[in-house]
Amino acid sequence: MTSADELRAHLLEARLAGPVATTREQSLRRYRLFAARDPQVLLGLEPEQDWPLAELLKLMHDRCGVSDDPAHISGLDVIDPDRTIDALDSFAARVMAVAEAGAPVLLGTGHPHRLLDFYAALADALSAAGCRILTPAYGRCIDITTRFGVRTYNLDYVRGVALMRDPGARSARSAPGVHTHSPLPIRTALGAVADALTPLPALVIGDHGWVCGAGQLGIEAIGLADTDDPALFVGEAEGRVSVAVPLDDAVRSDYYRPLTRYVLNRACLSQ
Repeated sequence: MTSADELRAHLLEARLAGPVATTREQSLRRYRLFAARDPQVLLGLEPEQDWPLAELLKLMHDRCGVSDDPAHISGLDVIDPDRTIDALDSFAARVMAVAEAGAPVLLGTGHPHRLLDFYAALADALSAAGCRILTPAYGRCIDITTRFGVRTYNLDYVRGVALMRDPGARSARSAPGVHTHSPLPIRTALGAVADALTPLPALVIGDHGWVCGAGQLGIEAIGLADTDDPALFVGEAEGRVSVAVPLDDAVRSDYYRPLTRYVLNRACLSQ
């Protein structure tokens, strides 16, 4: 069991919160792109209101703890660990609610190298609680626009968690998948569920386009987000994302294990 105090200390030691590896320059660049409604940064969200840079800074300060001073343009971003813990409490509450209902859940990640184990542990616990872990559109080819041009990836599932793979890298023993921000995988997965005339997920758990894409389509979604991913926090502010947890989403995968224990304990799903 991990207490809130123990988790807070771990967040700071592992640099999941406090000063994180994400630079202020990177965050500000993405805030400007979001304000300009660049699709690569919207992650599938269609904001209901304008979000100029000044308003985004205020929001990110409120949700993450980053500086809201526009004159602060360099250095490392800072996440308030207490905001992370508060958000994890809300995240765990939604996990517990769907577990108690035994409702279907879909999990997906654009950070499989780092976050696969975190989501897989949730999938295992929710499955044990009686939830159906959805795996629609398995193997489907999806064309995704990247900074290197359009790339074709395959939708795969590992331990109940959706991710994208390069064609030909479908074995669970191979590389864990590719990094993507695209909402196309969740749109494809949800489309396959609808075509099969089976129940849609009551909750989508993930990051990047998995969360924003689901929320935009009216599916409840919760997830993890770094300071340079404002879309999840805007989605939360506008009511289309239930919970966005601020943390560094690209540290070593084993550093997320205390977060797993904390969430499962708070959700009353500890084995």
